[in-house]
Amino acid sequence: MRMEEAKVVEHSEIQGGYFLLAMDAPGIAPQVQPGQFVHMKIPHLDTSVLRRPFSVYRTDGPRLFVLYKPVGHGTQVLTGLEAGESVSLIGPLGRGFPQAGPGRMPLIVAGGYGMAALYMVARSQTAKGEAFFGGRSAEDILCVDEFKALGWSVHIATEDGSLGAKGLVTDVLDARLKTGLGDHVPELFACGPNGMLQAVGQRAIAGGWTAWLSMDRNMGCGVGACLTCVQKIKQPDGTWNWKRVCREGPVFECRDILWDS
Repeated sequence: MRMEEAKVVEHSEIQGGYFLLAMDAPGIAPQVQPGQFVHMKIPHLDTSVLRRPFSVYRTDGPRLFVLYKPVGHGTQVLTGLEAGESVSLIGPLGRGFPQAGPGRMPLIVAGGYGMAALYMVARSQTAKGEAFFGGRSAEDILCVDEFKALGWSVHIATEDGSLGAKGLVTDVLDARLKTGLGDHVPELFACGPNGMLQAVGQRAIAGGWTAWLSMDRNMGCGVGACLTCVQKIKQPDGTWNWKRVCREGPVFECRDILWDS
């Protein structure tokens, strides 16, 4: 983990209100592991001292890419960032996704811009797998060509039926699992809304499979000091304890997570 002044190289809207931000961050980018994030101080946001966490979409040598959609005042201000400006980053942060186990078939399940957080997972796996993308409409389905270029099959669901099957991403996941994976045992990697994550975890537990879930929690400091992003995690003795999503996570195995009722 380090702090770095990264220089903006490119910044543009790619589709449906989603933006791609490319920065030169030679001290951070080469160290990023799949599923890790950076904590960014958004320039021109003088009213807030808090940084914002952003999943790393991908890295290329010293270059670091973030794919995001403005959902609040901070990210709306971020859309005005221009090439040549500097951005203060802390990273890489958190515990990311592991490699799939030997002989396992990796299955990626993503909702919304969770697809961007999982691209590095697909790129890092030694075995090719299948990706399941879900969103409200076609504009929320990202990175399909990038995943296909890696040799992955992509299955799509949209709530309005504008692309792929109409329904939830877990619907297309269920349909694919029913057809069977041959001799392959699936191992799941998921990022998206908490409801989707819980549903993916339930399916993995029922099937006796491993599922790695990237938890979404509000973060203050990003380094484990403020305790605003804690999650209940089961302990070996049957009790539970609080774990920091920014530090011990954001990725946890589904059986370790104690969901609030």
